[in-house]
Amino acid sequence: MIARRLLLGVCLLTAVSIGGGLAAVDSVSAATPVALSEPAPTAAVAEPATPPANGSFPVTLTDATGTVVTVETRPDRVTTTNPSAAQTMWTLGAADQVVGLTQYADYLDGAQQRENVSAAGLGVSVERVVATEPDLVLAPNATSRETIRTLRAANLTVYHFPAATDFAAVARKTQTIGRLTGNTAAATETNAWMWRNVAAVDSRTADVDRPQVLYPLLGGFAVGNNTFIHEIITTAGGENVAASEFTGYRQLNDEAVIALDPEVLIVTDQTKGQILDSEPYALTTAAETNRTASVAVQYLNQPAPRSVVYATRNLTTGFHPALAVDGAVADNATAETTTSGSAAERPTDVSAPGFGVSVAVVTLVTAVVIARFRPGR
Repeated sequence: MIARRLLLGVCLLTAVSIGGGLAAVDSVSAATPVALSEPAPTAAVAEPATPPANGSFPVTLTDATGTVVTVETRPDRVTTTNPSAAQTMWTLGAADQVVGLTQYADYLDGAQQRENVSAAGLGVSVERVVATEPDLVLAPNATSRETIRTLRAANLTVYHFPAATDFAAVARKTQTIGRLTGNTAAATETNAWMWRNVAAVDSRTADVDRPQVLYPLLGGFAVGNNTFIHEIITTAGGENVAASEFTGYRQLNDEAVIALDPEVLIVTDQTKGQILDSEPYALTTAAETNRTASVAVQYLNQPAPRSVVYATRNLTTGFHPALAVDGAVADNATAETTTSGSAAERPTDVSAPGFGVSVAVVTLVTAVVIARFRPGR
């Protein structure tokens, strides 16, 4: 039973690290982000350094693999191997440059008119990526290095991003995408929009009483410290109880979850019901008081500016229902605090959300588990 749970968790972790979500929810307009009501950033919120305002080429940058990547001219055909990069391109108003994306980005407006480069199982299909004839491939960190090497062997220009572990990393990733695709000004504007919204929330939650929060994933995994989701939780006025236990994303056994005893459980449109109705979460204070904060999965698990803005502002409402955040986004990622209703009335979605973890490592672990517990071996 333990082996099956571990294998389930590893498989889910692999799937969601590639996709950042297993189902389409709401579409996002390709237009420039709508201006919200935000104060100027406070001293506690650092603005990213502003690069040259022009989008001149060639652009030469070193990626996460240590490879020096040069883009000679503005790319007309861009393929993304993970949804966070696609979401960023849409937010920059550069959707018209995207010719390929994965199935997990199908919530984006017009995504169905692009080539789906997902593999039949997990990950991306190298053949499908090559078939899009891209001038540039944007590959967030969850894309395995083996895939990166194979794409480069096919003579494609590929930029591999490091993990975005906090808001500053999301901003750097956005600016890099802007520079590589000739959308530098839009990236600078988008980052400023993100930081203003973060500051607006931060100013409201600075002195609140912080509920103990846990973001559980299927397979027994949870979100710890040194993740951009942890920063979303803390900025929104919650205390991530798993942060003191580990960094990144790890499995928690039942005893650990019960000992942490969160007051609020974060659920997504894909995990409602599946979490609260199952042990050990059903034994926590959050379940006993029926208190959750809910956000659409693609706006919590994909490290991109729109995700930061939507998830942070709406989780603030989820953690602190009486706390109004001026200009809060409510159309595509609504948060809610449930304080009544029986377990039978809750949804029963069973899919799992995602986050950036090296696919190569997860695949190796999966292989070990299968080899160890395969029947008859």
